[in-house]
Amino acid sequence: MIMGLIQDAKSIASRDPAARNVLEVIFLYPGFKALVDHKIAAFFLRHKMAFIARWISQCSSRRTGIEIHPGAKIGNGLFIDHGHGIVIGETAVIGDDCTIYHQVTLGGTGVKRHEKRHPTIGNNVLIGAGAKILGPITVGDNSMIGSGSIVLSDVPANSTVCGIKARVIKTDGERVAPSMSLEHAKIIDPIAQDIASLREQIKVLNEKLESLESDKNK
Repeated sequence: MIMGLIQDAKSIASRDPAARNVLEVIFLYPGFKALVDHKIAAFFLRHKMAFIARWISQCSSRRTGIEIHPGAKIGNGLFIDHGHGIVIGETAVIGDDCTIYHQVTLGGTGVKRHEKRHPTIGNNVLIGAGAKILGPITVGDNSMIGSGSIVLSDVPANSTVCGIKARVIKTDGERVAPSMSLEHAKIIDPIAQDIASLREQIKVLNEKLESLESDKNK
């Protein structure tokens, strides 16, 4: 576990331009502290000590502003940037080398126990600030979730989604892992695209109308 955490710290330091060294990540980054606490809490949960696990989780939430249920499964190399307000639910699964920004929710739907209620996030996924991913859906590898998006259905691999409700705006547009590039601000606005398309259609219709009126007056 210790070696895995050291690798996580090295991964964070290599991906965050504000980090000057690995020790700074280990001692100062709330996202890394939350990962350490989660591993400890998950250990107690696996050994049937659920109360202690939840107590550790809640203490960590108050200390870091990041709430991770002990039952959540988290892969290697997760980078939680800033992190305040993040909520990761009980049956959530996060793959390797993902990046999650502040105010993100991996939330559940339904009230039945012992069922998958939370999202499964693939490898190399970037989730922008304020995004909400809800329900037992799957986000494919190398995908990017735009800031403020609400994701309620599966996201294909190598896709970019954004909006409320989120929809795919790019697939296979970039083969590089978005979680490493951290370019969560460079996402197309689908509403602006639709408005621009409508304006163009209105322009064409106006030109046709003017042409008809001109022919009628001849």
